[in-house]
Amino acid sequence: MHGNGRNIERSQLKWGYVFIAPCIVGLLLFNFGPMLYSLFVSFTEWDMITPARFIGAANYRELINEPLVGTSIGVTLYYAMLLVPLATITTFLVAVLLNVKIKGISVFRTIFYIPSIVPIVASSALWLYIFNPMFGLLNSIFRSLGLPPQNFIFSPEGAVPWLVVMAVWMSGNAVVIYLAGLQGISRELYEASELDGANAFQSFVHITVPMMSPIIFYNMLMALIGAMQTFTQVFIMTSGGPNNASLFFSLYLYREAFKFQRMGYASALSWVLFLIIAALTAGLFRASRKWVFYENK
Repeated sequence: MHGNGRNIERSQLKWGYVFIAPCIVGLLLFNFGPMLYSLFVSFTEWDMITPARFIGAANYRELINEPLVGTSIGVTLYYAMLLVPLATITTFLVAVLLNVKIKGISVFRTIFYIPSIVPIVASSALWLYIFNPMFGLLNSIFRSLGLPPQNFIFSPEGAVPWLVVMAVWMSGNAVVIYLAGLQGISRELYEASELDGANAFQSFVHITVPMMSPIIFYNMLMALIGAMQTFTQVFIMTSGGPNNASLFFSLYLYREAFKFQRMGYASALSWVLFLIIAALTAGLFRASRKWVFYENK
């Protein structure tokens, strides 16, 4: 029986490898393969037409001395610093409100989720109308309230903050994840806290937040990685302006690659972005040890 059990285990292991083989091969060919090739390209001068010419670390030396690299990194970090905490807090509180059991709550859940499934190009077109300084929806509301009109994303000071507002509006996926986590918290914990005399706020702080901390951390991590790679809405809405106020790193990388055909330099930029995201992710993981609570620990 013991030997038969081992044979069954080996057979299951073999078939397990067979079934995951396509995924592993695809990961190697379409993810790790291009990544390694881009690392090689970053040490070359290549316009995608003529053969690549090896130039060593010249691309990395150039990006260190290029002012627009620092500008784009600063804009991207500024956007991430605004978006991550604001989106985390907003989506979590919205999920808490949507977790109540009242008539018609499914309608409200649908309303908050819909923006996240709207194609980002369509969302960008919609928000271009909302932000339009001349006839946009927001300025129409401001004028009706007697407030001065704003330039929104068309001003250097407002470009990034108003793009953050748009991004928070599109964060329905995070709300759904929070809502699933909230519904997984045992009611016995809240009943025990009520017996101990805790009010709703105390239960929220001492039960809801600690129990949800792994999910909060996950959504923060996803928001950070997504913020650092923001491209489409900026490309459509501002093209990096005004005065490079919304020149995100991904947009700068795109320009160098596909507008100026400098694939070697763009590949070097992509690896810089990869290292920045990796460093920020590692820092977030390190900080999470102090506030993320896991039940099995």
